[in-house]
Formats: sequence, C-alpha cells, structure tokens
Amino acid sequence: MIRETTVESGKIEGLPADDPRVTVFRGIPFAAPPVGKNRWRAPQPCEHWDGVRQCCRFAPISMQDRPGIEDGLYEREFHVDPDIAISEDSLYLNVWTGAKSTDERLPVLVWIYGGAFQWGYTAEMEFNGERIARHGVVVVSIAYRLGVFGFLAHPDLDAEDGAHPTNFGLLDQQAGLAWVYRNIAAFGGDPGNITLAGQSAGGASVTYAMANPENLHMIKKATVFSGFIRNPFYFDGIISPRMIEDVKKSGIEFIKSLGCSSVEEARNISAPAIVDAYLDFAKDHPRFVPCIDGVYVKEDPFAMMLEGKMPDIPMFTGYTQDEFIDKLPKHRDDAERILKADIIEKSGIKMFNVVQDSVRTIVDAHAQNGYKAPIYTYRFAIDVPGKDAPGVFHSCDLWFFFETIQKCWRPYSGAHYELARKMCDYWCNFIKRSDPNGPGYDGKELPKWIESAGDDRAKEEMLFK
Repeated sequence: MIRETTVESGKIEGLPADDPRVTVFRGIPFAAPPVGKNRWRAPQPCEHWDGVRQCCRFAPISMQDRPGIEDGLYEREFHVDPDIAISEDSLYLNVWTGAKSTDERLPVLVWIYGGAFQWGYTAEMEFNGERIARHGVVVVSIAYRLGVFGFLAHPDLDAEDGAHPTNFGLLDQQAGLAWVYRNIAAFGGDPGNITLAGQSAGGASVTYAMANPENLHMIKKATVFSGFIRNPFYFDGIISPRMIEDVKKSGIEFIKSLGCSSVEEARNISAPAIVDAYLDFAKDHPRFVPCIDGVYVKEDPFAMMLEGKMPDIPMFTGYTQDEFIDKLPKHRDDAERILKADIIEKSGIKMFNVVQDSVRTIVDAHAQNGYKAPIYTYRFAIDVPGKDAPGVFHSCDLWFFFETIQKCWRPYSGAHYELARKMCDYWCNFIKRSDPNGPGYDGKELPKWIESAGDDRAKEEMLFK
C-alpha cells in the first residue's frame, strides 16, 4: 500500500483507513494559507517543507458559522460537531487510495462539497471516500473559501489584481484541481482520467469549472448532483450569478460596516470578527456567492449549457424527489413552454420540483445542441426514515452515492444498504469509463441504465427507490 509518497512540496505520510487496503491522506496543503495579505487574494503557491509531513487529520474547516449548534435538518444530518476546528487557514485536500504502487494509473474522483457557498467542509461524514476507493478509484476532496472570504467583490480588489478580482472560492477549487492534475500520480492515480464532481453548490462549482477553458484539459467527465437549480419564473442572486459591478456595491457596504475605509484595513480584522459581521450583514443584504467577473466567470454556466457553449463531455446528474418544491405561478406566460417538471398538487396548489425541471431542461438542451457525449440522469425517491419525516430532501442521496449510510443516525434498513451499494457501483463505473453500466462490486451485472435523450428524458431517468 502507498503509505508514504512525495508530492511537489515534499514528502507526506498517510495512515490505513478502516479497511487497511486503503490509505487515507488528510490535510494536504495545496496552496499557501489565505491569511493576512493573502486574504481576498487568489490562492498562492504552497511552500515546500522538510522531512515527512504527517497527513493524519482533517485540516480546520473554512470560516463559517459554527456547525452543530442549532437543531435544524442539516445540523442533525451532517453538521453534527460543534467542536470542529475552524480557521481561515483551510486550503487543504484529502486523498483516499487503494493503489499498491504509484504506477497503477487508477481513475480519479475530485469532489467539491456544497452548502450554498456559505457552509460545508471535506470532513463531513458522508464524504468519506473509502468505499469508493475500494472500487479502484482514487478519491480527492478539496476545501475552498466560503461566503465573504470566498466571494467578496470590491473596487480595491479589482485595482490590486484585475486578473483575479473576486470568486476566490472558485479559484481555490481550480488550484486544488490543478494540484491533483500535477500530483495524483504519486497516489497511483491517472491525471488523464479525472471526474470532477459535486453536489448543490458543489455541483454548480463543477459547471463553473467546465465553463472556463483553462480547466478543460483536466476534466474528462463531470458529475452534478442536484447542482442544476434554476427557477424559470424568477431570478435568484445565489443560484443565478449577478454581475461583478452589482456585487461590488455590496462589497463597499460590507467593508464600511466593519468600520473600515479600505480592503487593506479590513485585512487586519480577525477572521471570527469578519464572520460575525457577515452574519449580521446577511440579514438584510445578499450573501456573497460566485458572480460574473469577466475573468474566471465570463457567462452564466447554466445559460451556456442551454446555448451549447459547454464542453461535450460525459455527464452524470440527477435530483431528489422533494427538493426545492416551489409554487407554479398562475400566470406563467412564456415560461410555461420551458417547464419540464411533473406538476404536484398540494392542498389545491400546483407545485413543481425546481431541480427536476432544471435537470430535464439541461437534458433537452444536450440533445438539441447535438452533443455526442452521454448524459445519465437519475431520480432519488426512497422513503427516508426518521422521526422528523423530512421527505426525500436535498442532499439525502449523498449517503448512498458515497455508500456511507452506516454513519447516518436514521434507521435505514437492509434494502437501503443494498440500494447504496448499487448507487455507488453505478457512480464508480461512470468514473472509470464514462458509463454507469457493467458489473457491480459483487461482480454481478447491474440493471441497464439508459442514456438520457431529450424526447424521453422522464422514461430514461434511473429511478432509485
């Protein structure tokens, strides 16, 4: 097993995972700490170190409000540890590998977590990469800056570095992906076979990466779990990116709210104080999320997909049955023509699944634009157990694709475990060869998953139930 290896900044040592046939390396730095002068700056190169760096613990999570405090759905489900370390110094990644030598050239999964670009971290229980690594895939999870630390825009930042005026969180993801491309062979991975994947904001991040030509030589396949989220009836500044000039106005207000006259002055304020001020600021201002900056993000990736401007690469995407259910307006005008979702009747009110609609719209565009690479879509519709009766909520499929449901508090049954194994099998097959079909982990052929096409998109969605 590869327990010790050498990357561009020095030697590192990992440790056996629960299954000793897999090695996990936690907390590998891929960029310099984004602190002090590096706050609100594009990620800088990581310094070299002497000796062997012990990579046994997850690094602190990116600055955000502390998890595990409230009793909401996601605090119960994923964000359970109020004592987890939080730091501005958070640009680290993790690797799970079952390779026995560095020349195996195994397929690679690069994972980007979600959380509305405000929350989330690689140490979440559901993102444990061990089960996927057992399939012969090298798994990497990347951290990135969130909220005001990752997406502040301000005239001062534009003046300092017009080539990187904002979207620092997306630049972190790009730097992490580039690090993987340069270093993954040291873990037995193949830099020529990388699947970039994410869920929710992480899925949206995948589309931002695909929209940037600088990344295309590194991305061979893409997985977008519940990451196509676009309501055809109204504009949302979190889901639909705003223009940088609009975000700069918010940035000016935020810096002033700190009692500062410049970004440079604000760099001297402690990170926890910035978080507290941002939480207060967000009560009556838009949160800071990716925007169209004219440099890294030149267009809205969702619109680019509809217009056939995105790379023609294999895709794996889908949604959960009950996520982001919204009212269907009585007067729909032209928007009625693009609505693809099934209509749901609740107490006499017509409603629809926004993510389902978005995924099916993308599938239609994929066919209409003449793309040749396959696109596979799924619908996750299990009966989620638990006293909170949450429905098939946004993100609940993650336990299944990573096959980590044994870590969840919910009373899942044997059938759920079988489904998780099957879903992980499908995903791993796609990561390996752009097709989810083939044998599962037990060697038996999986039920046929038909590639999606515009005319029969609903029929060709794989139903996980």
